[in-house]
Amino acid sequence: MPTHQFKTTINCANCVRAITPELNAEPAITAWQVDTSSPDKVLTVTTDLPAAKVIELVQEAGFEAQALAAV
Repeated sequence: MPTHQFKTTINCANCVRAITPELNAEPAITAWQVDTSSPDKVLTVTTDLPAAKVIELVQEAGFEAQALAAV
């Protein structure tokens, strides 16, 4: 299953709590995490979804995301 990485505006524990329901509700996402200590606040998502759909989910939760690379 592919892993996608995104530069985000998810910058603290409260932000992670805010996005958790959105990402956990998507059955196609098998794992995700946010590195809030990284300057780019990197979100790593393991999913078969296209990057554009993950970006849409992040935006629905009130944050911005920009695709970095598929791992």
